[in-house]
Amino acid sequence: MRTIRTIVIICLLFRASSLFAADDLLDAGRASTIDYMLERAVAKGFINGGVVVVGNRSGVTYSASRGKIGFAVDSPALTERTIFDIASLTKVVATAPAIMKLLEEGRITLLDPLTRWFPEFEGTEREDITILHLLTHTSGLSDIAISSVEPLSTAIHKVALQKNVRLPGSHFQYADINYILLAELVHRATGESLDRYCREKLYGPLGMGDTMFLPPIELAGSIAPTLGIANEFLTGIVQDQNARFLGGIAGHAGLFCSASDLSRYAQMILNNGRLNGIQVLTERVLEQMTTPYFYNNGAVIRGLGWDISSPYSSPRGTLFSEMSFGHTGYSGSSIWIDPERDLFVILLTVRINYRDPRQINRLRRDISTIAASVFSHYQEIGTGSKNM
Repeated sequence: MRTIRTIVIICLLFRASSLFAADDLLDAGRASTIDYMLERAVAKGFINGGVVVVGNRSGVTYSASRGKIGFAVDSPALTERTIFDIASLTKVVATAPAIMKLLEEGRITLLDPLTRWFPEFEGTEREDITILHLLTHTSGLSDIAISSVEPLSTAIHKVALQKNVRLPGSHFQYADINYILLAELVHRATGESLDRYCREKLYGPLGMGDTMFLPPIELAGSIAPTLGIANEFLTGIVQDQNARFLGGIAGHAGLFCSASDLSRYAQMILNNGRLNGIQVLTERVLEQMTTPYFYNNGAVIRGLGWDISSPYSSPRGTLFSEMSFGHTGYSGSSIWIDPERDLFVILLTVRINYRDPRQINRLRRDISTIAASVFSHYQEIGTGSKNM
């Protein structure tokens, strides 16, 4: 069934391009097909607009934007510089790379027991959990509703007392609490908050000026809204309630970012941790971050933070290589990166319909399939420019 769908999508691309001269064929197919997908998604009413950016280690090769930032007639159009609440992409654009920087700096090891950094877990049944288990969602911990009163300390207390938890490392179970703990680990290891550490170690060196927690009110006109409680739209306020209770800076959600900034982040990864002459992450650390770990009898493959193959892998499409990895966000965001094909695809949307996740997952999958069919070319792993 997936093969048939891929063939249909690719045929649509060339059908849309058939009226153009040979020199214009490729560009016309790119624009008409991906633009059409965005326009159709807006027309069907499950997003109010979206931005797609496709690129490689050298930069952006294609972008498309459809729809407006807000819902008023005079709302500005979405662009690559529009800032979005990227939800769970926070895990792989903030928390996981921050942990890898600590690993690179020798402040932690992946096999550190949780109790080294969280003495609150001493004497509980959770003492065998390691940083590796948190990064791969194999700690066995389950999500909880976080209290607005002393949210972090009460959350740690609650999860430390959880019963009937699976043996750490035995089973993949996606849970935000893993990354809430990792963000606090960054604070305990460095004395700095997650946002400040990421700003100094990642976003500043990468020139990611649109990327931040707690965006200031003066940027409200440049921020896409998200659907909050009781169908109230939020602008510049993180959609995730637990993240709001944690003060807007959390390891699982809370980061705001533009497609332009995410493309710089993806370029850095494809250039072995280097961008504009600055080594942001070492090659060794990036290799560790994207090494596959197999769980649930091989049905789930995860990296350190990154999704490789799991029920959440819709942005992988049908043509990305087995070396590819990425992540999704509840707000309608996704990123997928393929070093073998030298390709990344970013999708950020103003998502409206949350009742049927199949629609946004289909959009992610189809855009990635088109992008991989047109824009990618295979690379020998470890080759290519390292001095971007």
